Amino acid sequence: MAPPAEITIPTTSLHTSADNSKPYTLYNITLRLPLRTFVVQKRYSDFAALHQSLTSLVGAPPPAPLPGKSWFKSTVTSPELTEDRRRGLEAYLRAIAESPDRRWRDTAAWRTFLNLPSLSSTGNSAASIRAGYGIPNRDAANAAAAQDPGTWLDLHGEMKRDFQEARRCLAKRDSATDNSAALEAGSAAKKALVKAGSLLTVLGDGLRVMQDAKRLGDGEIRRRKDLLAAARVEREDLEKLSTAVSAAAKASQRAMPSAADKAALIGNGPKGRGRVLGAPLPETERTRELDNQGVVQLQRQMMKEQDEDVEELAKIIRRQREMAVAINREVEEQTEMLDHVNNQTDVLSGKVKVAKNRTKKIS
Repeated sequence: MAPPAEITIPTTSLHTSADNSKPYTLYNITLRLPLRTFVVQKRYSDFAALHQSLTSLVGAPPPAPLPGKSWFKSTVTSPELTEDRRRGLEAYLRAIAESPDRRWRDTAAWRTFLNLPSLSSTGNSAASIRAGYGIPNRDAANAAAAQDPGTWLDLHGEMKRDFQEARRCLAKRDSATDNSAALEAGSAAKKALVKAGSLLTVLGDGLRVMQDAKRLGDGEIRRRKDLLAAARVEREDLEKLSTAVSAAAKASQRAMPSAADKAALIGNGPKGRGRVLGAPLPETERTRELDNQGVVQLQRQMMKEQDEDVEELAKIIRRQREMAVAINREVEEQTEMLDHVNNQTDVLSGKVKVAKNRTKKIS
């Protein structure tokens, strides 16, 4: 049985519509699951509807009470009421999620509220978790998650997994022998890169909000900025790799002779015109109207294009190596810092022990 979801409501958001309707507060529910973390945004009225549904379906109210509605204050204008209600709603959800009694968690209303897959779809649960269960308004939820220091790291990990998926799809595309399989893998790689690019933008905006709100120290802000800079470089490299290899694949396909080209090469082509065996290139539509000198020139041009593609790939590989060296250097520096902290901790523990002994002697 899968472990229960870890549920928190670390932040809230104020939602204002473009049609100037009345603003309202959204509670950013963060769910940490074994395979991913995501955020669901809900209004207080959504919680009230959930409470009514759970009570009706189970025949008993959930283990924790739902915070009451205030008739004299609004969360839009009262930060104190917003904070009190946020804590109460978080306690309400966690009581249901952590209760030994599963009756409320096993209802469709609970799983629909949190955008969890239904219990009947266990076969596709892993794929659903990775895909995010088709969360509505995902961009707004991710933007809210990126403003929390904890979920920011979860989103960064998801972005890194998208990069790995893009790299895997590109490798699959390059090794594919079937054209349709190569196209499918290339499309999957582009989809993963687009998703990673969206997360990269959201993470940058969230980091600026946390920096302005001073939710993190200067050192941690710099570290996360370095993570985003490395991610931008990795995305650019993957984009170039995708474009460069695609161009090389197209050039390779153009150079592959067809049955008609082979027939033309041995003198059985259209109009009975052929080229002598041993020509620099197989006979194709591009070479059929050229003389021998033109074919040689075309071959040189194609070789030059292939050399340029190889040079572009070499640049990308060198850049990847530089990134790996930089990451290794950062890991070594972090290790040294941790060793220093451990040494200082040992020294401090010794001083505390000495101070306790002196205190005992004085007393």
